[in-house]
Amino acid sequence: MTPRNGRPDTGDERTDAPGPAADGTAGASGTGTGAPAAPRTDTVASVVGQWRAVHPGLDTGPMEVIGRINRCSALLQQAEDAPLRRAGLSRAEFDLLGALRRTGHELTPGELARETFSSGAAVTKRLKRLTETGLVERRTDTRDRRVAHLRLTDAGRDLVDGILPEQLAYEKTVLSALVPEGQEELSDLLAVLLNGLEGHLGALRA
Repeated sequence: MTPRNGRPDTGDERTDAPGPAADGTAGASGTGTGAPAAPRTDTVASVVGQWRAVHPGLDTGPMEVIGRINRCSALLQQAEDAPLRRAGLSRAEFDLLGALRRTGHELTPGELARETFSSGAAVTKRLKRLTETGLVERRTDTRDRRVAHLRLTDAGRDLVDGILPEQLAYEKTVLSALVPEGQEELSDLLAVLLNGLEGHLGALRA
């Protein structure tokens, strides 16, 4: 499982989806063909129409793309992941467990933060709860006691393996507004965008 917004977070609190007048964002408008409806009738279309009336000379193309990505992200974060909720986990906690499971070896808190695109403080908070509930265990480094190594317990591994198929089925339902071909096309386009953003931000940090 990977982060949903490509930037570090600071905690587990969900953010309510903002209104269209505040941030110009909107949700997906499925047509069953993998393409947006024409004319577009989602909330971003309304916001864009208002901006065009105020500033008819502006190119609103970026707003139409980024606005829809932001609105979809807000709605997905607002939606409760039913399988995870039944297991008493947040999405962020499951992402930590998933990172330990898919990498197959111990990770330090810093490595977990990088794997899940989370802040160190957020990872520390989540790990405290996951260790207290017996899903993760901590081992102190023998050479440097300031360094901790984390791994799944047997209970943690069994929980991840049990939840993952159900969670994927849930996410498939969430994406059912798009046919499989549309989902593949969207995934490809988002991969191009993500690679570009990661390369740009990486160059800025260099």
